[in-house]
Amino acid sequence: MSLPVLYSFRRCPYAIRARMALFNSDIEVNVHEVSLKNKPRAMLDLSSKGTVPVLLVDDNVIDESLDIILWALAKNDPDNWCSQYSETEKQYAMQLIRQNDEEFKAWLDKYKYADRHTEFSQEYYRQNCENFLQILETTLQSNTHLMSENITLADIAIFPFIRQFAMVDKNWFDHCIYPAVRYWLNSFLDSALFIRVMAKTAETKIH
Repeated sequence: MSLPVLYSFRRCPYAIRARMALFNSDIEVNVHEVSLKNKPRAMLDLSSKGTVPVLLVDDNVIDESLDIILWALAKNDPDNWCSQYSETEKQYAMQLIRQNDEEFKAWLDKYKYADRHTEFSQEYYRQNCENFLQILETTLQSNTHLMSENITLADIAIFPFIRQFAMVDKNWFDHCIYPAVRYWLNSFLDSALFIRVMAKTAETKIH
């Protein structure tokens, strides 16, 4: 039986969170690094969305990063990223992830590409991003991670986007009024799992 195939782009936050889950779940996959300017026909034939990540498992295609994470954790969740949730906690975690994916990401894209969205200033877009950062900061002042003292699904799903936000103006982020968010983010960036997931390679296996 052939290994699942993951079409990915190393720096994409959606792809990062999918790889984090696959790696931590010890699911072996062939990773195909995609050039976003020259997307492979094989990937486009699998998913008309044309975005990464795309996971091919036998004849099944999973082309949403959160669905890939949930699929991986259903297979194996060694650190209880998902299984430690109560039903109420799971609902809150998914609400937080949706807020990240639907609201924060939209402002982040405008903040990152403010030169393309000239109707407002970059500072304006950053201030709108900060609405979500304030929620995270409040939560992280009580817990080491977003749902508890332990890493959970919410942390894995959200931190790659905060990483992207921090990189837009690193000097601002390094001195901003969100120390708990900064500490939380750095704990992931310094982790062995993230470093291995972000290793540069054209094509490799996660196992």
